[in-house]
Amino acid sequence: MSESMFKMWVSIAGMGLMAIAMVTIYFSRYKIKVKFLKVFTALIAYLCLIVGGLIMVYVVFTGPTGS
Repeated sequence: MSESMFKMWVSIAGMGLMAIAMVTIYFSRYKIKVKFLKVFTALIAYLCLIVGGLIMVYVVFTGPTGS
């Protein structure tokens, strides 16, 4: 697998983590009524958001790939 393809898959994983964070925060704030589950899902969501953001920073700052 080339470096360009690897960076593409890594960035897609980062976007997926951010989408999971968005949906999980929505459920945590508006749909779940049990306090423990709200805290647990919010913790998971923020963890996904942080990891997804770090992945995006990595992809952007490593620059373009050459052939």
